[in-house]
Amino acid sequence: MKKMVLGCLLMAGIFFACAKKQASLESLRLDTGWKFQYGDDLKWLEPGFDDASWKSILPDRLWENQGYNGYDGYAWYRIRFRLPALLRDSAVLKDSLQIVLGKIDDTDQTFLNGRLIGQNAVTVPATQAGIPENFTHIRTTYDLVRRYVLPAADPRIQWDGENVLAVRVHDHGGGGGLYTQVPAVSMVDMKDYIRIDAMGPFEVRDRTEYTKEVTLANHSGLHDFKGSLNIRVVQIRPEKILYNQNAAVDLGHGTSHAFKFQFTASPTDPCRAVYTFIEEKTKKAFYTRQPVPYVLTPAPPESPRINGPKVYGCRPGRDFLFRIPATGIRPITFAAEGLPEGLRLDANSGVISGKVRKPGTYDVLLTAANGKGTDKRNLKIEAGDRIALTPPMGWNSWNCWGLSVDDARVREAADFMESTGLADHGWSFINIDDGWEAPKRKSNGEIETNEKFPDMKGLSDDVHARGLKLGIYSSPGPYTCGGYLGSYQHELQDVKTYAKWGIDYLKYDWCSYGTIAKDASLEELKKPYELMRDVMRKAPRDIVYSLCQYGMGNVWEWGAEVEGNLWRTTGDITDTWKSMADIGFGQTVQWEFAAPGRWNDPDMLVVGWVGWGPRLHPTQLSVNEQYTHISLWCLLSAPLLLGCDLSKLDDFTLNLLTNDEVLAVDQDPLGRQAKQILAVDSSQVWAKQLEDGSRAVGLFNLDRDDGKVSVSWADLGLSGGLNVRDLWRQQDIGTFADKFETEVYGHGVVLVRIGPE
Repeated sequence: MKKMVLGCLLMAGIFFACAKKQASLESLRLDTGWKFQYGDDLKWLEPGFDDASWKSILPDRLWENQGYNGYDGYAWYRIRFRLPALLRDSAVLKDSLQIVLGKIDDTDQTFLNGRLIGQNAVTVPATQAGIPENFTHIRTTYDLVRRYVLPAADPRIQWDGENVLAVRVHDHGGGGGLYTQVPAVSMVDMKDYIRIDAMGPFEVRDRTEYTKEVTLANHSGLHDFKGSLNIRVVQIRPEKILYNQNAAVDLGHGTSHAFKFQFTASPTDPCRAVYTFIEEKTKKAFYTRQPVPYVLTPAPPESPRINGPKVYGCRPGRDFLFRIPATGIRPITFAAEGLPEGLRLDANSGVISGKVRKPGTYDVLLTAANGKGTDKRNLKIEAGDRIALTPPMGWNSWNCWGLSVDDARVREAADFMESTGLADHGWSFINIDDGWEAPKRKSNGEIETNEKFPDMKGLSDDVHARGLKLGIYSSPGPYTCGGYLGSYQHELQDVKTYAKWGIDYLKYDWCSYGTIAKDASLEELKKPYELMRDVMRKAPRDIVYSLCQYGMGNVWEWGAEVEGNLWRTTGDITDTWKSMADIGFGQTVQWEFAAPGRWNDPDMLVVGWVGWGPRLHPTQLSVNEQYTHISLWCLLSAPLLLGCDLSKLDDFTLNLLTNDEVLAVDQDPLGRQAKQILAVDSSQVWAKQLEDGSRAVGLFNLDRDDGKVSVSWADLGLSGGLNVRDLWRQQDIGTFADKFETEVYGHGVVLVRIGPE
């Protein structure tokens, strides 16, 4: 009955009637009743405006994901709801009301009962009430949660009456509108003031000695709190308390207290740190927990081991560049038997370059040798009309540097791609995202770089000298998402310039093309990418073609038709469990369209230090969630593009990115994408067929608590006694007759290979 009553409370228009049946009320979820309209009219902010003819929309996902494809520009959201005084009267703190809308792409204003309560845009010459005349070319604020706090006595609030929220949005290009969470209205509570900040990294010494700092803060400017903070570290299996400490805390308003603690733990046995603050008067508990980083990837041997893709595609007569990825003590001497005519190998660096003169399939035997031993491996070179025969692996500047990217940061990324050893595991692309373009073209129409990139050709040459590749970014519209120049009406000219610079990868982002497209039809969605396809055919260089238009029009069904090598299937990812899990586990229908040279792209990786520039923070994904993230993307045959600051890679993150058996799942030459085999309660099983006939299988636990997950051979189309190998630990688990079951940590994964020994 209680759940039924709470359900009533969530329904706009009948909040007050249901609230009378409740002794208290903590929040109102504004999940239904939202109205939506394209265009812009300031009359729409008025509470008395009749929006009955407007369309319905959900407020927790972009409008492109709800059938409003390809629309850019202004749009409005409106909702009517009753606000019971019980919300205020039953609260512990009664002074302030907050309205949280989630994130909005790109810029916006919010009005309550016809009056402005907040905006996220730079104010330009205004019309009324500080309203910008337009948001065009104003820097996007898509990654900010909209949280507006009002005094409880504010006259804009109608207690026990009808309230109207109106949200004016301007989408610069690409995805648009409200997304990430259901809007809610609540009183500001202790939980909004008391913060346990454990975002900083665990410092590790000698692989077993851990040091960690956690901060308890009171962000209120008015209220003081007292209580006790407990810090506890528990080894999960077998269960054992490694650290336990209590501290009395006096949290005056605006103060914070840092607590530094040390403990000893095995680097391979998962542990969990739990931080709990109990407020003295109310006995309310505030807690957060986080897994302690545990490293599953074994260190590579001192003898050489050749890693990376087993097949490589190129077009005859075009520049060829392939760095043999190999671990082991340096120096390593490389050799290659059977190279096609026109290619040469640098025996010291392992870089193969030149131009393949004739089409064909070439079986090349690679050798890597040092004082500890020798390794050999076959590489198939396909010289024809296909490239990107395995998903691209590399780095992109956007998720760490955003529009603040510059030449120095790109060069630094290339340096760290080598020095961290990532290049020895197949990571090869260094991609510049938005923010490199000059504000004007040359008099002949040629695109130029801005002052942050003084010599793009020189940068390209330096990256290529390492055996790495350089990517770039543009839009088919007149402007990019960041407001820089796009390629509209200069497509061929831009591609020729990219080729002259030595560019190897183009991310082509829909952005402002929505202002050019006649409508949201499939024909219009495909049009700019067909044009770039025709232009790319004329390029005197192999350039990987990345379609970035957020999955509109089911791009996976036609991306190969426009000769895309990869295509975004979703909106932008952020470093939260909800974002990563919604995107990754939502890739259930795209699998049949993936194949060598054409890949579904669920967006970049959000591990390490990210932040969308220039301020960075450690990923908000937990340790287990990061294992899930990498495992799922590899099963999906996804492009693996890092978005972090490579200078801040720690041992744990490197462990995620340098496990060659896990990466081999992504780079498998068969090019199949995993399918969702089972989805029962909070358990999911995804399986991918591999070239050798075995299956890579991910057993995922989407619950926060640990639990068992199993898969039968019948579910996989297999039979008989089969070997199961743990790919993260690179260990055989054993032979099983008809199924495999295992304990999986909350939000975690067990990634295995199942097949004959």
